[in-house]
Formats: sequence, structure tokens, C-alpha cells
Amino acid sequence: MAGRAKVVRQASPVASAFVFQSESGDAAPADVREVDDALTADEALSRVRRGETLWHRGTWLNAGQLVAAMGRRLKLPPRAADALSDFRRERRARQLEHETLGRVVVGLDGAYRLLLRRAPEVRVACEAAWGPPAGALTLTPLKTLQGVLGAAQWQQRGLKVPLLEGRLHPAFGVYTPTRTDYVELFANVTGVKGATVFDVGTGTGVLAFVLLQRGAARAHATDLEPRAVACAHDNARRLGLSARFRVEQRPLFPDGRADLVVCNPPWVPEAPKNRFDVAVFDDGSACLLGFLAGLEAHLTPSGRGLLVISDLAEHLGLRPPGWLDARIADAGLDVSRRWTTKAKHPRALDPGAPLHAARAKETTTLYELRGRGR
Repeated sequence: MAGRAKVVRQASPVASAFVFQSESGDAAPADVREVDDALTADEALSRVRRGETLWHRGTWLNAGQLVAAMGRRLKLPPRAADALSDFRRERRARQLEHETLGRVVVGLDGAYRLLLRRAPEVRVACEAAWGPPAGALTLTPLKTLQGVLGAAQWQQRGLKVPLLEGRLHPAFGVYTPTRTDYVELFANVTGVKGATVFDVGTGTGVLAFVLLQRGAARAHATDLEPRAVACAHDNARRLGLSARFRVEQRPLFPDGRADLVVCNPPWVPEAPKNRFDVAVFDDGSACLLGFLAGLEAHLTPSGRGLLVISDLAEHLGLRPPGWLDARIADAGLDVSRRWTTKAKHPRALDPGAPLHAARAKETTTLYELRGRGR
């Protein structure tokens, strides 16, 4: 989200217009003050807690060190005894971190040149994430810019994903399948050759591409996020699959029916807090329930739904055990087969990671669904 506002110099009332680039829907800050390398982390914390937004005008290295030092000073409540309370604590901690560290911003000129000394070149990464500059001055949280630059590296070098021939190139703002457990489960799916595929909430397009490379005739994908649509289109081109792949921006299903209808919905039934959260957080399970409710109407007579989802919500106490099986039955669907794997991502294996007790129990299941009576 980009908004317009003004910046005030700390020692002068002179103001200039700027564009504020936020990925969290935050309004442009009203009280922006210029600071430099002399600012300490303790003073910075005191000032942002008074409502100031600090525009760092020193060096790139010191700006990053300042934000890191501020983060280390954030005092978090102790871990809770039960998983649900600990989950709530973790979300509050992430929100506090965003609200605090997001008040240290950096400036970019009308050509996306970073207005810091000894700064890296960021123009290509910023244009890929945000499009052309919207004004002569853009302010953005340093943490956001660091995310843009990290995503640009992923996009440039690509990512090796199990079952996929070639490299996947994630884009900024699109879920990156570094957790590959769910992709590996698709090795179990049979009857792919010649099938038509719908991929609901495609993200990078990885599941559609795996099925196309295994012999599916064509795939039609959807996603609500325009960055995901562009990313999937780009990946199809890189993998040589454009002739058999189509993607459009829309909710849930494409028009028509398919032999295989795939969905890897967000797995945590809570409201997202920013644009990135929507890949993981599904408020009221709306996406999951929408998929189940509409699936049978989009299957060919012998078609199958392929739902892949983590059970972390159950281990966190956000859903009761058996909730998903009941919702599948309520939608008039039968589970013909299922395949399950234990979580192997780093947070599930690291005892010091947040929510480790729940994540250590987490599994991901691929459900093969059919309309009742088929």
C-alpha cells in the first residue's frame, strides 16, 4: 500500500511530500523526523514509542544495525504454558515488532536510488516489487526493504523443489515453498497423464507445474494476489509450460470442471495482519470452506479434489480434532485416499523455535476427495 504524506526535518520546519510504501496497509506516518548514525537504539525506541517515525539518513550498515539493536531490546512476555496462549503471545510479539521496528524508514529518490551512504543498488528489486516509482521521494520501513532485497535474491537464483524439473523463481509477496513437505506428497497421486487441472490459490504455480510435468494435459490456475498471478505466469515461461498453463486473478475456482482440482489453502484459521499473512492465515477458514463447498460442482464425473493442508491449527487449539473430516463430510465429499507426512521444516525440528511443542507434532496431509457416490 502506498500513501502520500510529509516529512519534517528534526531541526527545521521545512517539509517535503513523499510516497509511503507499506506492505501492511499502514497509513503514511504523520510525524517523520530525520536521524543519522549518531542515534542510539535506546533513544530510537523512546522516540518511536512517542509516535515519531525516524527517517535514517546515515549509512546502510548502521541503519540495519540500529533496527537489529532495537529488536533485541523489545521485551516480550514469557512463554505461556498452553499452545493456544503461546500462539496468541507470538502473534502479539510479531505485531509489536512490526509497530516498533516499522517506524525506522529509509528514503528512495525518483529513480529508486537509496538515500543512504554506502548503500546497495536496489532499483531492480524495488521495481519488481512495487512497479515504477510513484513520486520523487519514497519512504519505506527498512525491514520492508530488506524483505524486498531478500526476495529479489530468491527470484534471481531460483529454488530447487522436489518433483519439479527445473528451478522455481518465487517473487516478492508470493509464498515461497521452502517447506516442501506438501509438494513431495504429490508423488503419490496417480492418473495424472492427460488430466485437466485446476489449481486454486496457485501462488508460484508449483503444484500445477509438477502435475503438468507428470503428464497433465493443461492447467488453469487462480489466485487473488496479482503478484502471484504474475509470478506463476513467469515461472510457466521459464519452465517451458506456458502453452499448457493459464492463470488468472480471481477467487477460488476457474469456470468449468477439471479432472484434478488442487488446493493448498492457508492453514491457520485466524485473520491475516498484512499482505503476506494471507498465504498462511485464513480468517474463519473461509478459503478452505469455500473450496470444499464448491469442489463437487467443478469436478468432471470421474474427477478428484486434491486438498493438501497442515494440522498445525489442531495442535495450537484453533480447531478441535476431527474438525476437517467433519467439514469434508458436510460438503458431501468422501475421502478416497490420504497421505500424511511429518513436518520437516526447521521450526519443527528446533526446540528453541517459537511454538516448537505444537510444530513438533505437526503433520501435512494430502486428501484425495470425490463427490459422494462417485
